[in-house]
Amino acid sequence: MKFFFAALFALLALVACGGEKDAGVAINGCKIEPMASCIGAYLAGAYLAGADLNSADLTGADLTGAYLTGADLNKTDLTGADLYTADLESANLKSANLRFSNLSGANLKRADLRLAALTGASLAGASLKSASLKSANLTGVNLKSANLSGANLAGADLSGADLTGVNLVGANLKRANLRGAYLTDASLKGASLKGANLTGTVLYHANLKNADLTGANLTGTILAGANLTGTIGLP
Repeated sequence: MKFFFAALFALLALVACGGEKDAGVAINGCKIEPMASCIGAYLAGAYLAGADLNSADLTGADLTGAYLTGADLNKTDLTGADLYTADLESANLKSANLRFSNLSGANLKRADLRLAALTGASLAGASLKSASLKSANLTGVNLKSANLSGANLAGADLSGADLTGVNLVGANLKRANLRGAYLTDASLKGASLKGANLTGTVLYHANLKNADLTGANLTGTILAGANLTGTIGLP
């Protein structure tokens, strides 16, 4: 019920202001504008599609189920924020701080997460289909059963991450650091892992059909039970 009223209030406020994303609408004391200070703000279920929160401080904010499609969250601080099941499709999260945030079940399709900091975050079951995570920091992230098909993870740091059952079909993992990561039962069909660091990576029962491992570091990599049909670059 709280989600409903928060979303309704935000929608009515935006309509009253002509729907302008820079209108500076306030929701539960949080002014929706660039560089806003909204630490610990309650924005669960809020309608913030297209909102401009560039460089805002949303540390520890509750954005559970919020609608942030196409929102500008470039360099926004979302450390420890709760974004469970939030809709962030096509949102700009470039260089955003999402360390230890909860993005489980969130929709991040086609989102821009280049250079974003996601250390210790949870993205279990999230959809990141065709998202850009180029050079993002994903160390120790929980990505269990997430959908990263077609995603760009070139140069991303995924060391120690849990990617059990993840969908990485056709993903770009060139020069990615997957040292000590867990990819048990992951699907990497047609994925590019050229020059990737797979030192100590667990790929137990992973599907690497037609994947490209040219130049990858396979020191201590566990490939037991993996599907290596058509895999390129194996020693």
